[in-house]
Amino acid sequence: MPDSRRLSQRLAEGDGIAIIARVQDADAARTAEAQGAKAIAVERAIEGIRTATSLPLLWTGASPAVDADAQTIRPDDDHPEALEPVVDVRDEDELEQALEQLDPEIFLLSARDTDDDEDPLEAVLELLPDVPAGKLAIAELDLASRDEVLALERAGVDAVLVQGARVAELVGARPPDV
Repeated sequence: MPDSRRLSQRLAEGDGIAIIARVQDADAARTAEAQGAKAIAVERAIEGIRTATSLPLLWTGASPAVDADAQTIRPDDDHPEALEPVVDVRDEDELEQALEQLDPEIFLLSARDTDDDEDPLEAVLELLPDVPAGKLAIAELDLASRDEVLALERAGVDAVLVQGARVAELVGARPPDV
């Protein structure tokens, strides 16, 4: 069992890219952890989530965070000091604003606002060089394959946020038994 629920610590430890699983219930969190996820993302309160998993919980919802260790915020948002901030940026201007105003340890590079003709993977990879050395980068985009996860890893992305049901296929090799 990990000794810390600090998201930045879990993402920085180990080899390779970390998978953060977006889940809707405690059973899915338990399954994602068993399949090799390094953290769990939730957007609403989930009964029993803390007992279902020992992984850090990243709150991605709009309402106040419940049972979370870290929380996504936008560059111009206030954030609770008790939670580790993960700044959600979608372009170079937002990344620069976040660095100037917040200097966060973790960035969520989001492809949510990409144009229809723009490749979401390329949009995330274009933001990556602007993330300073020593900061952590999480990619948020719909991935089609393990090859895309590996492309993100080769580029230097620390983690990828995926749907919980896809953890096993995107992790690749079977995680060691705990």
